[in-house]
Amino acid sequence: MQMMTRDVLLEMDQEEEDDDDGDIGDVAASKRPFLTSHPSRPVLGNIEQTAVSSFGALESQPDFRTPEFEEFNGKPNSLFFNDGQRRIDFVLVYEDESKKETNKKGSNEKQRRKRRAYESNLICDGLHLEATRSVLDDKLVFVKVHAPWEVLCTYAEIMHIKLPLKPNDLKTRSSAFGNFSWFTKVLQVDESIIKPEQEFFTAPFEKNRMNDFYIQDRDTFFNPATRSRIVYFILSRVMYQVRDNVKKFGINKLVSSGIYKAAFPLHDCTFNHKSEDVSCPSERYLLYREWAHPRSIYKKQPLDLIRKYYGEKIGIYFAWLGYYTQMLLLAAVVGVACFLYGYFNQNNCTWSKEVCHPDIGGKIIMCPQCDKHCSFWNLNITCESSKKLCIFDSFGTLVFAVFMGIWVTLFLEFWKRRQAELEYEWDTVELQQEEQPRPEYEAQCTHVVINEITQEQERVPFTTWGKCVRITLCASAVFFWILLIIASVIGIIVYRLSVFIVFSTKLPETLNGTDSIQKYLTPQTATSITASLISFVIIMILNIIYEKVAIMITNFELPRTQTDYENSLTMKMFLFQFVNYYSSCFYIAFFKGKFVGYPGDPVYWLGKYRNEECDPGGCLLELTTQLTIIMGGKAIWNNIQEVLLPWVKNLIGRCRTVSGAEKMTPRWEQDYHLQLMGKLGLFYEYLEMIIQFGFVTLFVASFPLAPLLALVNNILEIRVDAWKMTTQYRRMVPEKAQDIGAWQPIMQGIAILAVVTNAMIIAFTSDMIPRLVYYWSFSVPPYGNHTHYTMEGYINSTLSIFNVSDFKNQSKGNPDPKAVIPTTCRYRDFRNPPGHEQQYKHNIYYWHVIAAKLAFIIVMEHLIYSVKFFVSYAIPDVSKSTKSKIKREKYLTQKLLRENHLKDMTKNMGVIAERMGAVVENNLRPKLE
Repeated sequence: MQMMTRDVLLEMDQEEEDDDDGDIGDVAASKRPFLTSHPSRPVLGNIEQTAVSSFGALESQPDFRTPEFEEFNGKPNSLFFNDGQRRIDFVLVYEDESKKETNKKGSNEKQRRKRRAYESNLICDGLHLEATRSVLDDKLVFVKVHAPWEVLCTYAEIMHIKLPLKPNDLKTRSSAFGNFSWFTKVLQVDESIIKPEQEFFTAPFEKNRMNDFYIQDRDTFFNPATRSRIVYFILSRVMYQVRDNVKKFGINKLVSSGIYKAAFPLHDCTFNHKSEDVSCPSERYLLYREWAHPRSIYKKQPLDLIRKYYGEKIGIYFAWLGYYTQMLLLAAVVGVACFLYGYFNQNNCTWSKEVCHPDIGGKIIMCPQCDKHCSFWNLNITCESSKKLCIFDSFGTLVFAVFMGIWVTLFLEFWKRRQAELEYEWDTVELQQEEQPRPEYEAQCTHVVINEITQEQERVPFTTWGKCVRITLCASAVFFWILLIIASVIGIIVYRLSVFIVFSTKLPETLNGTDSIQKYLTPQTATSITASLISFVIIMILNIIYEKVAIMITNFELPRTQTDYENSLTMKMFLFQFVNYYSSCFYIAFFKGKFVGYPGDPVYWLGKYRNEECDPGGCLLELTTQLTIIMGGKAIWNNIQEVLLPWVKNLIGRCRTVSGAEKMTPRWEQDYHLQLMGKLGLFYEYLEMIIQFGFVTLFVASFPLAPLLALVNNILEIRVDAWKMTTQYRRMVPEKAQDIGAWQPIMQGIAILAVVTNAMIIAFTSDMIPRLVYYWSFSVPPYGNHTHYTMEGYINSTLSIFNVSDFKNQSKGNPDPKAVIPTTCRYRDFRNPPGHEQQYKHNIYYWHVIAAKLAFIIVMEHLIYSVKFFVSYAIPDVSKSTKSKIKREKYLTQKLLRENHLKDMTKNMGVIAERMGAVVENNLRPKLE
């Protein structure tokens, strides 16, 4: 490879301003260790740099190189330069400054010079560039980038990319459902359409051992995904400007500052037609047909082809999502069974019958639920809600909560095994050794330290004290934002408490005579709807702001690798989203209605707002309703948004270029008009699923149909995501990934927390424990009057009596003037009646219930945790067969390399021996006189 020996950098005059200073791509020239490279490997920085002293006429500079300009050759599906030989590995798009309709000529000129300096340096680094003007928009220019063989080999060694040594005949995949192959064959992808990938022994590439690798064709040795990775690695590290001893680098900064409009690798064909080029595998078309098309919704995913086309990072996401969906099938079946158990037994619910009975519930007068403006009411108006509550607050719910505590452990443990298999099959077992530091990290490595292992000098971005300061500042910022969310939740609660009184006063007057509306738009409903809307707006605003804040905090932390960066960002965003999404559910489940006092002495917030009580049907039913709305609404909204938003954007883009629709457009221009899937695109897909995972596990005791809703959503989610990626989005830069990253420990944390939350929901939110205490202790002597265990009389025993004359002035109800004012009323609590020596104090029933609740939580937690730990211990993270395959492949790879090395040594020794023999023979031959 003929490498240029000089780079071109623009050196700005000190008085000239730069609009995009302060970016992570900026760093002092004296603090750019990655440009001077590791001594053992040639990288971008080993090139002598020449700084242009001023803008001047760059075209006149002797070291300045410009891309070749070519006209479009009329081949819309071509993936090559106009010569038909050099493959397009990346495309850069910019708007020609000379054709821009703007008055900012100085700004345009600066952008043009930065871009030309950058392109010149790309050429100096060995890349080939070819520029072509847009067919539809004359202002746009597409710069096609090609990496020749020498550049690919050089950077494959720098990036420690594993490449094939020889075909591997060890990898045989056996199905656990081999006896049902006739059934599973229907679900499998047709191997005649998507052929299985050939497996190889692999090793990190080394140029001086090139003969050891399985190179049959130089054009196909590096597949398109690997070529794009290498080119993106170079694009991210090439510099283009120096000003005030500060150098700027990287395609990301150029795109964000508007110098380039886009940078992306190409799709290999259109999604709905095969490529006309017979040598093109048309993998995008195959993915759309066998993966993204609705008719393939019942089929398994072609994970190997997804990984090959989009990279391991996208592949591992869809592998995890598919496995999660499969495991949800079992949870959904059990959940539906528990729901049906409660549904068919609701008519046998004794306590619900008592509520609905006109002689029992109809004659029980309940105390007002707010001060002054609320009236007395009869218990039997909660008849319908009590029947619904019987469906969810049943013995089946307890069984399902225990089952889900075990299910989540099985899911996580079996996923670890599946993940280990994918690491072996996709050759990412030793990825940590292969992953390169981020260019932003390398740029800040200014401090020299001694490596404890090698005892050699190495550079790090900050000292130990500096690292502690950064961690402290970042943790404080995250904690502040979490407190801000909690403050907003408290504000919503105060709003609910205050506005409930207003609605209780105004709504009856406003809706007087409209019984049909008044029946549904109650003060409770109006309060809940308006509070939910305000909460939704606050959540969306905080989401938008915190996303930017989280990125800024993570950039300030300066993680070393891209994996470290994403894991750090994931933890911050999830902590925020956890509080954001689950706070309302935690409030309803564990706080609402728990600290209300009693009618004669209610508890007030801030000294003026009476604490909120549960709805007449109980807090469990309200929690169930909340989960149904959140899960169902969130799933519907996300899927509609994911389908419509990119489709509408692409439709608008096509409408703007409708005038040139009859023209034949090249592949790169078709891809440019697709949507960009940003750096956080996959992050939000994970976040959506993990939030759903939390709803499925944390609150499943109140909603056994949650796994069914999640299952239906995920079946659609897989195909919607596949459809987006294959039809609506540009091709992403393929990235390596060994696992799902920080999402794994997050799920493990949710699984542990889920045991506690479900135990507490059953104990404190549902009425299961009070019913059991009544059945076994208070229905029979000495506390009860029945001769056998029964639930009869349960309602009467759980409602305490209050003397209306004991109301405080501020708490007196506002009864109907035509109604008879009762002398006593009932309320939900376990307290002594008026006239008792300890009137309105908690009675013996209360303390029995509290003891039973605490005992239940301890027993349930210890039981489920014991089973979880046993299951975790019994199921190894990596199966024995996978471990054997990894060891066997490593052994054979080392053996192969050693044999090839010995062959080379033997060959070299033979050559040396022949030469020595010739020398000796010449020395011993008698000299002719």
